[in-house]
Amino acid sequence: MTQGAGRSPSSIDDVLSEYGGLEAQLSDPALHEDAAAARRVGKRFAELTPIVQCHRALVSTRDDAAAARELAGDDSSFAEEADRLDSEAAALEARLADLLAPRDPHDADDVVMEIKSGEGGEESALFAADLARMYTRYAEKHGWIVEVLGLTESDLGGYKDASFSIRSRQPSRDGVWSRLKFEGGVHRVQRVPVTESQGRVHTSAAGVLVFPEPEDVGPVEIDESDLRIDVYRSSGKGGQGVNTTDSAVRITHLPTGTVVTCQNERSQLQNKQRALQVLAARLQAAAEEAAGAEAAEGRASQVRTVDRSERIRTYNYPENRIADHRVGFKAHNLDAVLDGDLDAVLDALAADERRRRMEQA
Repeated sequence: MTQGAGRSPSSIDDVLSEYGGLEAQLSDPALHEDAAAARRVGKRFAELTPIVQCHRALVSTRDDAAAARELAGDDSSFAEEADRLDSEAAALEARLADLLAPRDPHDADDVVMEIKSGEGGEESALFAADLARMYTRYAEKHGWIVEVLGLTESDLGGYKDASFSIRSRQPSRDGVWSRLKFEGGVHRVQRVPVTESQGRVHTSAAGVLVFPEPEDVGPVEIDESDLRIDVYRSSGKGGQGVNTTDSAVRITHLPTGTVVTCQNERSQLQNKQRALQVLAARLQAAAEEAAGAEAAEGRASQVRTVDRSERIRTYNYPENRIADHRVGFKAHNLDAVLDGDLDAVLDALAADERRRRMEQA
């Protein structure tokens, strides 16, 4: 991994030094002969670019303010300009401090998302499918790429379980993880199920898991002898075959009991590789969660919990209301949220994380 990747720089001098080194690497044609290495360098370069741009703007604004203050000695009309530039410099200083503060090292990463129906039978499975559509619509609005890794449908077309890869098209400091990392947990729905003949409101739930997606099977070391790999025929709704070959793959990690399936790719080899990536993401998240539990509170807060037992959000259909219980967010635009308009609630969660991060800086 490129030096400095996955950590927050300790000072602007560190950033400028690393940025210059990355810039030199990117200009070297030899780097681009290794696509994976070029992608890692490009990703880190994109992470640091906003910091460098903010610093350069701050230096320029300070210089302009100093010049305006000097000219104000001969022409008082420059005093107002100097005051405006001082205010702009103060805002840039605050922005730079925010950019340099410790942050989640995975924020630039793509994600693997798993959605599982819970108690509630068909209604829970239908809600899981609604959540999958919500995240897919949100991803489309942001220009991200959604790839279905595995899908098991219920009799009424809901999802018993589904797994997706969600990736950004271009490297960015604030990637898919920076937005969707807040979604892991239990999502509760209150509505009249399609199977309810009396028109009574029922409560059911679905679980969402979100993991940063590693670019390769590392850094988690996976011993082939720890794996049981089963192949089977891909199937669709009601078990109807959608593939005439045994291309679907189920991988069981024997030491942890973690099971991953993938059936979306056309070949068994492709499905195996994608399943290994998902397995690596899940094992990496579990390892970080364990490390966070043993570390100080400041560090633990930077590792998203993988525990699905906590109810994080309620979707109330009769009142067209969404409520996020972690930050007290409420809005009466559930229809828009389910169509992918998630930015308001995610902004509230990001602001809360930013506040806690700045308190630790």
